[in-house]
Parts: sequence; structure tokens; C-alpha cells
Amino acid sequence: MTATEPDITEHLIRDLLREQCPDLADRPLKLGALGWDNQVWRLGDDLAVRLPWATESADALLRKEHAWLPGLAPRLPLPVPVPQRLGEPSERFPRPWLVTTWVPGEPADRAPATRAAEAAVALADFLTALHRPAPEGAPAGRDRGGPLADHSEGFARGLASATELGLIRDPAAVEAVWEDAVAAPRWTGPALWLHCDLHPANVLTTNGTFSGVIDFGDLCAGDPAYDLAAAWILLPDGATDLFHEAYRPAPDTATLRRARGCAVLRALAGLHIGHAGDHGRPGGKPTWGPPAQAALRRLTASAGRCSAPEVGKTGSASGAR
Repeated sequence: MTATEPDITEHLIRDLLREQCPDLADRPLKLGALGWDNQVWRLGDDLAVRLPWATESADALLRKEHAWLPGLAPRLPLPVPVPQRLGEPSERFPRPWLVTTWVPGEPADRAPATRAAEAAVALADFLTALHRPAPEGAPAGRDRGGPLADHSEGFARGLASATELGLIRDPAAVEAVWEDAVAAPRWTGPALWLHCDLHPANVLTTNGTFSGVIDFGDLCAGDPAYDLAAAWILLPDGATDLFHEAYRPAPDTATLRRARGCAVLRALAGLHIGHAGDHGRPGGKPTWGPPAQAALRRLTASAGRCSAPEVGKTGSASGAR
């Protein structure tokens, strides 16, 4: 928050609704979650208000969701927060904000998936539906969706820092996964729609399986490996192969190698954010650490093994959709 921005309170949100969405202003309102970019307040039984509260980039991300997500949502097999209204900056609140549908469920960082087969199929079906060629003019990722080698410097910093903090026992094994991923052929298929931020706090569970996906602020077009990484981050042990069998078309070996590298990047970020006092708002987010540790354990234990046959040397097998 900057010195010119007001604190986000129930009173402020009601004033914003009265000014721009008066038909919604009298609904029950309560805080739902404090996310990385946004606060989410539940509005009645079926809606939510999302307001940027920490990062400057959140403004553009909300506008992107409002522009693109309503067209994608109808084909997705899991509920997502569909934008209903776009609130414009005003004297009361100098940033855009959204009214979206409310997606019930518990974030997977607090309630991990436990029904392995159901969760693997649910995630695979969701990504199969999402990963369609994006139209010309689709948003590019902020720093995701492109060549994995672009992240080599960030990987090296993240690995060194996590090792110094005592968060990684075998940095050489983690580095081996990364080097294999960077050496894999690049994606040469069409740029596919990607969520690009499938960490455990952005995927919801109910009764042990996935029941919703939230926060499409990083929605972009690019290499599906960035989303396929979620199999190592989100699923319980033994479910990764089930996911790869259910995802269509089956990812080739090059894509799986890149996906493992993307999973390493996501896990390193989760370790740092989960570390007490590091990043987070405020302090660390301790529930992000255990899924990251589990992901690194799975990735290093299966180093050198990809469960799909090599389809080609171009990394484009998943592009024929």
C-alpha cells in the first residue's frame, strides 16, 4: 500500500459498490482471503470482490482477467472466478477492482488433494480444456510461457539462497533436474492458453480432490510445460503418471522435461515464500513450504525419468489440438 491509498475495509468496499454497483451494495460482505496481489471479499453467497492491495502490477492483471476470462470460462470443467463487473479507479480507491463469481473450496496449500486418481484426472481434464491455441493478440506472460533458459539466472539465485537457508539438502540433485530441463528442445507448437500460476494457493479442493481454480492474473499464451509443472506441485505421491495418462494429447518427453524445470522454479519460489519472514504479506506464508518440499522430493527422486515416449525432437507434440 502507498501513502495515498486507503486501507481496504468493509466500509470502503460498500462505498465502492454503492457508487458503481448499487444493486450489490447491500449484500453480506466478509473477508475471504489475503492473496499475493489482491484481497478477496465474499459478497453474498455467489459473488466476490477482488481489490489490489500490494503489487503495482495487479491493476493490469485484473483488467486482463476481465477482458479474457469470461470467454474461456464456459469450456473449463472446474469452476473459476468469472468477472461480472469492473470497478474503475475513483477518489475513494485509486485502482481498478473486480466483482467475480465466488468459487467454493479450500486452497490446496491448506487442504491438499488426497484422492490421487480423482485429483489427477480433474487437473488433466482442466488443462486439456484450457490448453487451446490462443488467438492473435492474446496476452504474453510477464516472465512465463517462453524459453526456460530465460530463467537460468533466477534459478541459480533461488537455489543458492534456498541452500544457504538450509531449505534444500541436495542442491546438486535439484540442479541436475534443471539442467536437463534447459537442455530439452524448445516448444515450437502454437502458443496455447496458460494459467501460468498453478501453485497450491490458487487451486481449491473439496473432499480430497480439486474443485476450482482461481487467480488468472498470469493468464497468457505460450509453452504448456509451465502449467504441466503443476502435476509435481499439486498432486499426491504416485499421481503424476495418472495425470500424464489423462492429459490430451499426451505430452512428449521434451515437454515433460521442460515441465520438470518449471516445477523446480515453482518449488524454489514456494520454499522462499514459505520461509518465515521472507516475502509474504505480512511475513512468510508457511503453508507454501511443505508442498514445495514435497515437489522437490518427487522431482529429484525421479530424475532422468519421463513417463511419456519421445514423440519428436521439436517439443511440439502437444500443439496439435
